[in-house]
Amino acid sequence: MKKSSLIIGRQPLIEAFESGKAIDKIFMYKNINGENIQHIRQLAKDNHVPVQMVPVEKLNSFTRANHQGIVAIAAVVQYTELQQVIDHIVSKGGHPLFMMLDGVTDVRNIGAIARTAVCCGAQGIIIPDKGVGALNEETMKSSAGALEMVHISRVSSLAHAVDTLHLNGISVMGAEMKADQKVYEMDFKQPCCIIMGSEEKGIQRFLSKAADAHFAIPIAGSFDSYNVSVAAGIILYEAMKQRIPHPLSLSTQ
Repeated sequence: MKKSSLIIGRQPLIEAFESGKAIDKIFMYKNINGENIQHIRQLAKDNHVPVQMVPVEKLNSFTRANHQGIVAIAAVVQYTELQQVIDHIVSKGGHPLFMMLDGVTDVRNIGAIARTAVCCGAQGIIIPDKGVGALNEETMKSSAGALEMVHISRVSSLAHAVDTLHLNGISVMGAEMKADQKVYEMDFKQPCCIIMGSEEKGIQRFLSKAADAHFAIPIAGSFDSYNVSVAAGIILYEAMKQRIPHPLSLSTQ
């Protein structure tokens, strides 16, 4: 990990939050107490930044400096609140097209999805603050810089994100292997968000139940499944193909 990506100590972390710097994760000594700790916890909660309680040896492995029981990792991307993204897209006359990543942990897959999202006109990617691969330098490299060209919304609850999408008239569609409808039967011209689950577990049940529709990608023969980034590419290409005659639908940044 690059030392420049570390934020070491309590006051430097507070100042990073107050300056609007995006934080990817906070590592905190498991027996920490004292000045500013509750304030830091509240800042982390307000900004949907995960906090991991760790032994002091973990913190010492990051730095030899006086870390005061806290080391944070600065994010390589700037996160944007979901409602702000929706408002921005709509104000420019665009039809929202989002990807929601549920349990996708491989950073190379996340980077590849971001790259395809930009190429196919998707404007935003929604990720949870826990249970997803870190958006670090490796992810940025895998995305070929696309993570800086698409809106990233990190949320504390994917269920609440679905509620926000619904309140804004955005349909939520789940990509699932056993769905009856096929990807080419879906209407991606409408404002929509596509949920992609992990290759091992798929979409969590509560998200599947909250989705407005479900669809599958046909597979020739009896092979198990597509790689998640490949599946995302197939879906996003279908969405772009449907939206091509409607230039406003591809309006983005």
